[in-house]
Order: sequence, then structure tokens, then C-alpha cells
Amino acid sequence: MRPSIAFAALTLLKEAGCEVVVPMTQSCCGQPNYNSGDRRSARKLAEKLLAEFEGFDYLVAPSGSCAGMIRTHYPDLFRDADPALRARVERLCAKTYELTDFLVNVAGLDHVPGTFNGTVTYHDSCSGLRELGVKAQPRKLLALVPGLRLAEMDECEQCCGFGGTFSLKFGEISTEIVERKCKAIEATGARAVVLGDLGCMLNIEGRLRRRGDEQTQVLHVAEVLAGDRAPDLE
Repeated sequence: MRPSIAFAALTLLKEAGCEVVVPMTQSCCGQPNYNSGDRRSARKLAEKLLAEFEGFDYLVAPSGSCAGMIRTHYPDLFRDADPALRARVERLCAKTYELTDFLVNVAGLDHVPGTFNGTVTYHDSCSGLRELGVKAQPRKLLALVPGLRLAEMDECEQCCGFGGTFSLKFGEISTEIVERKCKAIEATGARAVVLGDLGCMLNIEGRLRRRGDEQTQVLHVAEVLAGDRAPDLE
């Protein structure tokens, strides 16, 4: 939906001194299937992901939702697996990180290439916050961005109303929740809302535009931290 997020993540990981490998056969982590009760399909996708990523030192995702699925829910998905398979899954879970968490707590990144002239506000996405404890990490990195000022919105930890299929099954409720979020964003006067999950980005940006707000930017934290710097793909 927004390839610039992946390229920004690549830039930041390289800035932190990492060698980055992107397995070309990777697909979904299985979260939509798992959330819908289709454990069989979710398990197949999870086993595929396990085989593709278990050989690396770390698995890093620019999404609290995907990282949370692996680290928090894979143990449940494989609870009835044989001991050897469960052990492999546990090892993968232990080295899976959301991007900002990895950059702060593993890589120790103390500088970023991006700049931003203006005020932003930050939305704490549910999965990253509640499943992975991602709260201070993105703010610590945003504090490194020259020219950026952070204005906290009211109820920054409250859900945006997306919730995957929740927004489809309960559209009216979802709309009321995201409307409340948009009002909180508007009240800060920030020129951009920054966050760490694509689902939240799509939901918030969609509502802002339907409200007639064409000015407020909706940006992934990686895009802000990396700025306009193009990644070296060599």
C-alpha cells in the first residue's frame, strides 16, 4: 500500500549498521486468518514464514501488528505442535522486533538522516503498544529529527477504530472511533500525524480526507526518521 515505508525502514536499518536481507518469497504472517478463526491457513502461512526467516539474527518489521502476531500469537498458534517445531517458533519469536524497538533497544541508533520542519503528533497503534510495549521508542527516535516538534494529542493510546475486520463488520462503530481520533489530531494543530502501523494509517487518513482535511499528512514513523533520503539498494 505504501512501498516508501519499506524503503525507509531499509534506510534506517542500514544507518544502524545492519546487513538487510528481504526474502523474496515472503508473504503474509497469517494474522488476518488467525483473527478470523482460520487457524489452519494461519498455521500454513506461519510455517512458511518460519522457514524463510529463522536463519537470520533478527526479524524486524515496520509494523507492530505483524511483529505482534509473530511474537505474541505464534506461541498459541503452535501450542499443539511437536516439541521440535515449538522450539523453532520460540527462537523466532525471541528475535522478532518492531522497527523502532529494534533501532532503540538492539541497534542503539543515536542519529537519523531525516529532517522535518514543523509539529507532529503521534498515535500509539494498539498492537505495538499493547502486545510489544512500543511507546517510548518511536518518541525517542523522533526527538533526534532536526526541526521536529512533538505535540501529544489527547487519548493518544486510544484505538483508531480499524481493528482489521472490525472496521468492516462494525463500520458505524469504527467510524465513530476514528472520528474521535481525528478530532484529537486536529486539536493539536500538528501538520502531520505519525504512527507505526499501516492499518491505522489507512483508517485515519481515509477519515481525515472524508472530513475534508486534505492538509494533515499521515506518515509512518520510518518515513519521518529516514526523510527523503533514497536507500542504497546495491
